[in-house]
Amino acid sequence: SCTEKTSNGFDSGEATLRRGLDLFSSPRCYSAISVASVRAHSTLTGDFDIWSVKRIAEWRPCKWWLQGHLTPLPAETSGYIRIDCYGGLNQMRRDFCDGVGIARLLNATLVLPKFEVAAYWNESSGFADVFDVDYFIQKTSGFINVVKDLPTDMSSKEPFRVDCSKRKGQFDYRESILPLLLEHRYISLTPAMSQRRDRYPQYAKATLCQACYSVLRLTSSLEKKAVELLDAIPKPFLSLHLRFEPDMVAYSRCEYPTLSSSSIAAIEAARADKKPWTGELARSWRKRGKCPLTPNETVLMLQSLRIPTSTNIYLAAGDGLMEMEGFTSVYTKVFAKSALLNHDDFTRMHGNTKAALDYYVSINSDAYVATYFGNMDKMVAAMRAYKGMHKTMFLNRKAFSEITSQGLEEQELKKAIWEVHKNDFEIGRGSALPDCFCEFKL
Repeated sequence: SCTEKTSNGFDSGEATLRRGLDLFSSPRCYSAISVASVRAHSTLTGDFDIWSVKRIAEWRPCKWWLQGHLTPLPAETSGYIRIDCYGGLNQMRRDFCDGVGIARLLNATLVLPKFEVAAYWNESSGFADVFDVDYFIQKTSGFINVVKDLPTDMSSKEPFRVDCSKRKGQFDYRESILPLLLEHRYISLTPAMSQRRDRYPQYAKATLCQACYSVLRLTSSLEKKAVELLDAIPKPFLSLHLRFEPDMVAYSRCEYPTLSSSSIAAIEAARADKKPWTGELARSWRKRGKCPLTPNETVLMLQSLRIPTSTNIYLAAGDGLMEMEGFTSVYTKVFAKSALLNHDDFTRMHGNTKAALDYYVSINSDAYVATYFGNMDKMVAAMRAYKGMHKTMFLNRKAFSEITSQGLEEQELKKAIWEVHKNDFEIGRGSALPDCFCEFKL
């Protein structure tokens, strides 16, 4: 179904989980939001929360690719393409989906992708450790040819390496990559964010969309673990993707002078060459909404959205979240996979498998809230839209920076935050990727 569920999900004990289907803010402004102040006003007056706002538009999967529109695969292949994926699981998943579309565009045969081993992500698992390979090959039949291994006469050959990820301007794969594929017959490819999808024929676009939303599922063992985790979370629940780990804050180059000494030390240890912005540059950066929300700021945002403090919240997050004491002292029903899973199982998991569990839980949660707009958030929001689950919200950091710079009293502050997010929710801002989704007026 692509229609919004009518149950509020958090106002009634009868609600059940429906699975399957910045203008500038200085450090003084944001750091003044204390745990004591948010706890003192733990409940906003009002008859409904953000999920009860009537939407005027929402993103749904476009019919043109749901219905197939298969163009027969040519008898001859242009060659073999392997997609090389880097980063966290959702970045690799994004690149892989792009790569499937590229392979179809170039009439290439797809070799199973390479997930790069990354010590930074505590990662050593590959594509077949996370995703069901046989299911993927079965579901892509008719859209693209996929092989587990190269033909015998090419099995010892290393691919010709093509890294498109650093390209700045938009470009066309047929013009830039097809000649290399025809020459070398086997290439490895890292996709570019700037690819010209407007030049894709519809069958290549449909293949990309199928790859993103219809052909990937977890391995049976990992899905079993994900179902166990989902079953262990009290219902109904909100999945919160909270990003405030030391490496995340260091990468943002933002400063938070009121953090605890241990948090500041952890951030400094993770900085490397990412020195914090200072002066006007720091103010401009925060004004643009580039700084991650602290857990205390997230509490204020959730309360401004009238999310009850009694809400069950699953914490979809990486290891090492900082400053959580203030959050859990207000929202007390917080659940994490480290506590819900068997300890030995959890400690044996790598970054990709942990991220896969968070993704699975998040696309099946009653509601999803993200404090950032990273690869996981985009993939989860789009999959939730694909499944007709529209209780999805991205906290607006740019608006938060503007509002908190105005010196408003707390209730005025919360009202201003409410209005921004109410408007965002009404129009479905950022809730799906445009390549495979169409906007529907309600």
